[in-house]
Amino acid sequence: MLGRSALSRTGSFRPENLGQNAMVMIGNLCFTLFVIGVLIFTIIAATYEPEDPLFHPSTKITTFLTSTSNATFKSDNTVVKTGEDFMRPNESAIASFINITDVQNPTPDSTECVGGVDQPIDCSDPDVFHLMMRAAIEVFRDIHFYRFGKPVRGSNESTCDMAWRFRPKEGKTASFYKDYRRFVISRSGNCTLSVLGIGDYHTGVNARKKKRNQKPGFQKQEPAATLPVVGEFVNDSLPVVESEGSFSQGKYLVYIGGGDRCKSMNHYLWSFLCALGEAQYLNRTLVMDLSLCLSSIYTTSNRDEEGKDFRLYFDFEHLKESASVLDQAQFWSDWNKWQKKDGLNLHLVEDFRIAPMKLAEVKDALIMRKFGSVEPDNYWYRVCEGETESVVQRPWHLIWKSKRLMDIVSGIASRLNWDFDSVHVVRGEKARNRELWPNLDTDTSPDALLSSLQEKIEGGRNLYIATNEPDTSFFDPLKDKYSTHFLDDYKDLWDEKSDWYLETTKLNNEAPVQFDGYMRISVDTEVFLRGKKQIETFNDLTSDCKDGINTCSTAAS
Repeated sequence: MLGRSALSRTGSFRPENLGQNAMVMIGNLCFTLFVIGVLIFTIIAATYEPEDPLFHPSTKITTFLTSTSNATFKSDNTVVKTGEDFMRPNESAIASFINITDVQNPTPDSTECVGGVDQPIDCSDPDVFHLMMRAAIEVFRDIHFYRFGKPVRGSNESTCDMAWRFRPKEGKTASFYKDYRRFVISRSGNCTLSVLGIGDYHTGVNARKKKRNQKPGFQKQEPAATLPVVGEFVNDSLPVVESEGSFSQGKYLVYIGGGDRCKSMNHYLWSFLCALGEAQYLNRTLVMDLSLCLSSIYTTSNRDEEGKDFRLYFDFEHLKESASVLDQAQFWSDWNKWQKKDGLNLHLVEDFRIAPMKLAEVKDALIMRKFGSVEPDNYWYRVCEGETESVVQRPWHLIWKSKRLMDIVSGIASRLNWDFDSVHVVRGEKARNRELWPNLDTDTSPDALLSSLQEKIEGGRNLYIATNEPDTSFFDPLKDKYSTHFLDDYKDLWDEKSDWYLETTKLNNEAPVQFDGYMRISVDTEVFLRGKKQIETFNDLTSDCKDGINTCSTAAS
């Protein structure tokens, strides 16, 4: 009776209510699952950091650049990839190098030489030119020559300077290089000319500067002009607007504020290329701040350092010739002069979620994207996420590494005659952290290195060691088997007497520029990449994973 009365009071299990109750229960269950799903998605979105596609082999980079993958960037302190790393040289262009059989063999005319043995060497003489070309091709056997400039007088009556464009025979990068050297030339009693010696890298300073519209001395085919040429004079002066009318007719885009400053160079470039990509999509001139903040991960002071010039790290000459950009200081100076007079309007955007596609119809002279103070929503690259990624492409081809830094790379490789092998030895913090890298310290010890390298590199070879080990005497045991070379062996390429020092000092308003940590890493890595054989730490020397224990499968994918 009691049980029956209870059921009667609730009425929950009456037949006519069963369907309704079932629907309520199903609805509650679905809502619960929805809430759980939203919670899980929120947690994943807040913590997910996709692997950085920039530091894969070139095939994976190319795949990434043509895909619609997530645009979010994972910061890293390795050397940044730039446009030339994605380029491949034109096979027909690099195949058209100059052979020694293409150059005439000098034939002295003894009848014209009577009494002229002691006369100064005429550097404009075709026979002298042919002699110098043949001598260069015979001496430098590990490079291909593509162009020789006409010789000019050297430091005295028996020397001539000559420049040439070349690539290493086994070069993997899509770049040409320029060298200019001093030749010592003699004339024998029967008027036979001979080369007594060829100077070191960049000793032929009188042949360095190419006159405007000067025809090249000798070449088989004009190499692809779109490839970087390392060693030429760098013209990275700031672009200026020619007139008030030109300025007023222009359309501009500027990014202001944000949390990208003083981050890694990779983070900076990822964000900067987003801004540059949007400017190109909108057909506007990008107003850019050439003053960078160098992250503490690259500085000897271990503090962020402001006031670093963009042109110290990247090829601004190529950028300004290939895209429409203006220096921020110059732009604001012109804006303040002509904005009110010419009725120029500003369109302010303070939400990164406003896609570039929605700004395509804006007619105002200046679009200003202003970013707040809350990370990561104030990162510039957020503009290029989501639907924007498939529309606005980052113009990687516009950003090349500094030609001044790459000239140091070329100088080191040239002193090794472009005939060396290289090994990258990672030690430092990782070698001391046995919890994440249990074998690294042992696997990169001198004895272990000798054991590993003898199976990969022949004894007696030039071996360039790129490393973060500060004490290079650590590698002294390798000298018994190899001729070892380190970055600091070539300090004269950036010391106070070097071209790099003089040019960067001039660029920096006559204030000396420090060869900082990022520059060191960049040059060290680029020299390593030019070795004929390249031995990597985590691929070849140790079983430890690059990013720590149990991460090998992730890093390899």
